[in-house]
Amino acid sequence: MGLFSKQKEQQKTQHSAKTIQPIIVRTSNVAQELLKVSSSHKIPVSVLDFRLLSVQTFTRLNVDGKDEEFDEVTSDELQDLHKETLLHNEFFEIKQIYEIEIFSKNDDDKLANLHMSVGANATLTKVYVTIKAGSFVTYYDALEHDLIAAISKRKLRANLSINIFDQVMYKELSHFMAKIRVAGMYTFDTKQVFLISEGIEPVPTVNDALILHYETNREQENHDDRVDYSKRGYLKSVTEGEMLIEYIKPKLGESGRNCSGVFLKPKEPIVKHEPTFGVTDNINVVVGDDNITYVARVGGYVTFENNTYDIRQEVEIGEISFKTTGSIESALDADVSINVKESDTLKDAIGMGMEVEVNEIRVDGNVGPNAVVRANKAIIEGQTHKSSKIYAQKVQINIHKGFVRGDEVRITRLEHGSVEARKVYVSQMMGGTIRASEVEIEILASHATIEAAQRIEIKQLNGEENNLVIDPAAMKEVTERLEGSEEQMQEARVHIAELKHECEDYRRRIHESKQAFNEIKKRLLQYKNKGVKMPAQFVKKYQEFQVMYKQYESLKTELQEKQNRYDILAQQHQSFQNDIFDARIINHDRWHGHNEIVFRMIEPKTEVSLLPQSGTKMEYLALMKDEHDEYYIKAVEA
Repeated sequence: MGLFSKQKEQQKTQHSAKTIQPIIVRTSNVAQELLKVSSSHKIPVSVLDFRLLSVQTFTRLNVDGKDEEFDEVTSDELQDLHKETLLHNEFFEIKQIYEIEIFSKNDDDKLANLHMSVGANATLTKVYVTIKAGSFVTYYDALEHDLIAAISKRKLRANLSINIFDQVMYKELSHFMAKIRVAGMYTFDTKQVFLISEGIEPVPTVNDALILHYETNREQENHDDRVDYSKRGYLKSVTEGEMLIEYIKPKLGESGRNCSGVFLKPKEPIVKHEPTFGVTDNINVVVGDDNITYVARVGGYVTFENNTYDIRQEVEIGEISFKTTGSIESALDADVSINVKESDTLKDAIGMGMEVEVNEIRVDGNVGPNAVVRANKAIIEGQTHKSSKIYAQKVQINIHKGFVRGDEVRITRLEHGSVEARKVYVSQMMGGTIRASEVEIEILASHATIEAAQRIEIKQLNGEENNLVIDPAAMKEVTERLEGSEEQMQEARVHIAELKHECEDYRRRIHESKQAFNEIKKRLLQYKNKGVKMPAQFVKKYQEFQVMYKQYESLKTELQEKQNRYDILAQQHQSFQNDIFDARIINHDRWHGHNEIVFRMIEPKTEVSLLPQSGTKMEYLALMKDEHDEYYIKAVEA
């Protein structure tokens, strides 16, 4: 391997040492001419250089396929080539002939430390020169001329035209040269890119397309970017005013011309998606210049039957399961109602792990394990599994064993399930937990926990070991507001304490300095009355005291503002608790066995409890406060 490397190095040295006699040629392709010389002299093209001696530009209008003669364009006429009428004419052709002198590259290059390269965009309509970071150049009189020549040579090596599309280069170079003239020697700290040629960028042709917007992003993925096959987009829900389908009309692009002078003809548009379907009155068709849009007049879900699109609001399904429909996700504001007809008590109408999101849902049967339902209104005629979750504004459940959260919840039989709502109505409660503002129970059995902010009402008490709690923070949103309020109050207390300490420190310093201040003030007044210049030391002391007094007043103002803010927060905080005195626990039956009554305070955080004696009749229970600010529970009138 060492021998071969040595031979290659020797060959490279021989090639670099070999020189050729200068050759003058006329060509339309400089790069090709350099390759010819390289091949004939058996030397790398990288050791060759050339000098541009002259350039001739020729044009012709080759109409009807006739090979018209090229006419040479003068330097003055060259400017007219930029008229778009010429450059946009596909029969207008441009050709350049270059007279160059090819010779062996030498080291006498004043721009050797200016590392430049030429690049272009995909259509060759924009050509750029890139100067590497760390390059440097020293100013001399012919620098601008040599720079243009160096750039032109690189363009010719890339088979790009010169002097035709280069107007932008001179503007860029003028800024560049101004910096070099001022600096004398200019170093490029970062890579610099300049636009040096600009042709006419073609406008791409638009092929027709049919976009089904209502199906966009229906494929659901989890955090591992794996497709969740339980979510198959069974219903394509839409809202009123939503764009469902869009047909992009075909449009022929506009021609251009690149920096090699080549005409860029736009391709003919491909048309293969023209609409052949129909729509019902539920879909509005809007015809525009560039497209046709199909917009929903109503909310619902999209159907496509008999080559016609429609929007419907109601759908009946036998069951929702992985095998049949998969999870169903429809926007809550889409006017879609689902009726799940499976009513067999031994089967699940909504299967295990299924998720349903819809405006309204009615389930004739059961909701299975780990199923989740989100709706504005939900009616479940069967029972909910203990691991199921229901979220809806209005909920009606026959037998509830899982979790439900809503605004108004009605349950026929609650069997150890959990409920969070504003208002809760239960016909029969057998264990479980409720957190709400108001709770009404027809028949209460045993082992239930009920927390309410305003009222717990029981028509018939059959059991014991129940916990009935009045808690102003029973509602989740109230708890969150209280936690936020307590955090703000704590921050305010800390800030107030710090401000009080600062104010006291300033007050003490002002008090200690007051006598000296009054004496200085008196003496300064005497100097002023006598027209004598005041001593700088006295003036400085006087000003220092004034600044200290202003800071003290500013701190007092800030302290008062913080105190006022704290008082407002405290009043809001207290207002939650004041409602507790209007809250009631109502039992229209007699008390049986062991049942605990609790009123939970916010400030101070304490509980007042009562164990009604079995057999007693205390219908309305309320929290009271005596003259010693002691709290107790008492039976009151309705």
